[in-house]
Amino acid sequence: MKNKDKIKIIVVGILTGLLCGLFASGGGLILVPSFVYIFKQSEKKARAMSVFCILPMVLASLFFYNKAEYIDWKLGIICGIGGIIGGVIGANLMKKMNDKYLILIFIGFLIYAAISILRM
Repeated sequence: MKNKDKIKIIVVGILTGLLCGLFASGGGLILVPSFVYIFKQSEKKARAMSVFCILPMVLASLFFYNKAEYIDWKLGIICGIGGIIGGVIGANLMKKMNDKYLILIFIGFLIYAAISILRM
């Protein structure tokens, strides 16, 4: 791997970690397009790599959020159980879907999220 590529990967990681820590999101929003357009990965591989990369960022953010006593552990554990179930279902669906449909669903989700945030 070239030094230029390593620098790109580190910059994408820092940006993603910053957004993940600041907004409790950003992983998929930054990593998936980065893996597809900068690192030339397939849509499915980009999504899988995004999930893999998000774990350490989430753990680091969790440490500081917990230290500041922002965590409702009961609510988080219950939601996490649902997230595990949804993650299994979503990962299995992704394997069967065409990349174009994944992109359209992702765009639809981003539009929905943006509209929801604007209504707040």
